[in-house]
Amino acid sequence: MTLSDTIAAVCAASPALEAGHVWLAGAGPGHPRYLTLEVADALSKADCVVYDALVSPEVLAFAGDAELLFAGKRGGKPSATQENITATLIEFAQAGRKVLRLKGGDPFVFGRGGEEAEALAKAGIPFRILPGMTSSLAALASARIPATMRGVSRSITLATGHAAGTDDDLDWRALARLGEPIIVYMGLRMIGEISRLLMEGGLPAETPVAVLMSATTPDERLLVATLATVEAEVERQNFAAPALIVIGDIVSMRDVLTADNQR
Repeated sequence: MTLSDTIAAVCAASPALEAGHVWLAGAGPGHPRYLTLEVADALSKADCVVYDALVSPEVLAFAGDAELLFAGKRGGKPSATQENITATLIEFAQAGRKVLRLKGGDPFVFGRGGEEAEALAKAGIPFRILPGMTSSLAALASARIPATMRGVSRSITLATGHAAGTDDDLDWRALARLGEPIIVYMGLRMIGEISRLLMEGGLPAETPVAVLMSATTPDERLLVATLATVEAEVERQNFAAPALIVIGDIVSMRDVLTADNQR
């Protein structure tokens, strides 16, 4: 059975992407091998794909002859406003297009998929949600860092770091007191402030930290440091977004799981 046959068989019982409908889909962490079969199928059937900056060209290649519209949505880079993106989705659906809204990771994990779904519902536009592999968990698995592990972690926190140090920020000191791993999205620019607040909350300065840049793509890079040293290491090694920050003892498990020097 070919890949096309497999996708067709798996998606045979799924609803069809119809004219005037919008599907909100997750493209996973970057590499097309992490696409779900349903999202790959939807890409082949859409006539319009509105995609974010974190969606790779290799993933978009599945869209065939569909019209591709770039929406941006990468921190510090030019982007359409969220209002304009939502208005475009509604406009295209009302014009009878088969619209796929494609986001990196999962649309409901720091992807503003909930906001777009709410707007579509209020506008009376039929829509579906196609889950994607959450970028943080895929990146950790790729780097051989277990998100949870008996005796090491009992929970994890997924947090956004772009507002660190502002009035709209999380209570990082409270998160530190949990003593459980924290995975930070969109926090590279504020890594120094985040580290400072976590140490003020009681996390030891030697707490291990991993920074995963462009995980699962050909540009993937990894650094391992501590809360006390990670800001300097990010600057020294010239790390840039997109990057995920992993804080906690789970990072130390990578040494055990890569003892054979295999990746």
